[in-house]
Order: sequence, then structure tokens, then C-alpha cells
Amino acid sequence: MTGGGGDARDRAGFEEIVRRVWPDGRSGFAVLGGGITNHNLKITRPDGTYVLRISGKDTALLGIDRSVEVQATRAAAAVGVGPEVVDVVQPEGWLVTRFVEGAIPQVERMREPGMLRRVAATLRAVHAGPPVHGRFNAFRVVEDYRTTAFERGAEMPAAYAGARQVARRIEHTRRAAPERSCHNDLLNANFIDDGHRLRIVDWEYAGMGDVFFDLANFSVNHGLDEGERDTLLEAYFGAVRPADRRVLELMRFMSDFREAMWGVVQSAVSELDFDFAAYADEHFARLERTASEPSFQAALAGP
Repeated sequence: MTGGGGDARDRAGFEEIVRRVWPDGRSGFAVLGGGITNHNLKITRPDGTYVLRISGKDTALLGIDRSVEVQATRAAAAVGVGPEVVDVVQPEGWLVTRFVEGAIPQVERMREPGMLRRVAATLRAVHAGPPVHGRFNAFRVVEDYRTTAFERGAEMPAAYAGARQVARRIEHTRRAAPERSCHNDLLNANFIDDGHRLRIVDWEYAGMGDVFFDLANFSVNHGLDEGERDTLLEAYFGAVRPADRRVLELMRFMSDFREAMWGVVQSAVSELDFDFAAYADEHFARLERTASEPSFQAALAGP
């Protein structure tokens, strides 16, 4: 998941944007792969290589605050995790960062013990880093997405009511959770490995939130099994504590609930040729599978 509703831009449109940002005519560019709706351009100039992130329109409907994205990217760069912010193009809030050399690791490799330890260290650095002025509360996000979708005439999938009931029970257990700076969108495509450091890009959903959402979001997006989740917890906390294992199980559900509701909103507001309803259904189905697992049921029942 990344980005908001926006119109597709062809190469001529990108050339016009690049000339606007760098009018000296000394910039080459290539389109980078990325999310469903945002566009990322690799800009090559005499003084270095950069990434221009062109955000889609109406991203505020998805809870995105571009000023928070900039602040979070800078905070992540300060702890050696995010790319350096070079400029912010106004009024759109397009972000210019220094290009990070490296490659997106294969998902299978991200499940290896050594890589899970690197991920845990990277997330600890983020969570211990400077605070940002935005907040990310998964329980409020799914409700806000519901409101946005309803206001635009969308109907809630049948699975929403049951998922919301489960979410209320989970929220009751996390009311006192401390808030830390979190990324909240830990797709595999948002990791870059240069062989020495593991970097994270695309901070548009960042905010002060629950570190267990980040851990669960990474776990779900990379298909970690119970043993691999234990490895992640041990690497992050130094030990696998039963209470942490329970919270991680519960927040895996919330990760997919947020993702499903993102799809519901997009199906109501986006003009792109993409089946967002199917995307939402996929994640509702996955959260229902999670809810049926004995480990999740035990976690929901409590100690």
C-alpha cells in the first residue's frame, strides 16, 4: 500500500515536471517502480543522483499529511535509516531525496534470521528516533476510512462489522501503549539494502504510534511464520516474552484491517484502473484467516 488517488502521467508529463523542478535542462530521469499511485523518478544531474517523489492527488483522504512525511523522512535520515531530504517542491509537497544505492531484498531473504536481526535493529533505530508531529492510530484509521468511504457513497464489505468488533477488543488491550515514531507501511518494496545498511523509504504513513503495529505490519507483509515472528521479537526485544508474542498476534490482524479499509477508500475515490475492491477483499480474507488461528484466539482471550 502506498499513495492516494492520482492521474497517470506519461513521459512527456514527467519531462515537464522535471524541467519545472530543475529548469537548467541538465537533468536526466528514469521512472522507478513503486506503489500503486505515487510516481518516483530517478533524477541524474551533474551534482548527484536524486529521487523525485510525485504524490497522487487527494492523498489527504487516506490520512496522509505531506508535512509529516517530510519530517519523518528527515528523522529517519538522522538515525541512518531514511534517505536524505534535499528539497520539497511546493505547493504539491513533492519530495526530493538523495538516491539511495542498493537493491530491494527478495522477500524470502527477509525471512532469514540474519536479515530479521537487521530489520529489528533498523526498526529500533526508527522507534528510538526523533518524534514527529503526526499520529498513527490503527484503530482510528480504520474508522476514518469507513467515514470517508461512506461520505462518497461506498458500501462496507460484509466482513467489516465482524472485523470492527474484533478491533475493539484489541484496542482495549493497547490503550496504554506508548507512542513512538513509526513507519506503518513496511512493504518489502520500501526496504533498500546496500550490503551494509538497511534503509527504509516512503514515509507518507509515518506518525507517532504503536511499535507493535510496525512489527506486525512487517510480519504480515513478509509472511513470517510463528518461528520467524519469534526470531523478530527476540532480535527486537532481546527475548521472546509471552506478552509480546500475544500483542504481535493481535496487531497482525490490525495490519490487514487497515490495509483492507485502505482498499475500500480507494475503491470509492480513485480513478485508476485498478481493482481496489478485490484488494480490500483479499485483505479481509487474510485477517479472517488470522482470526481463525489458535494462536490469535489465545492472544485475544488474554493471559
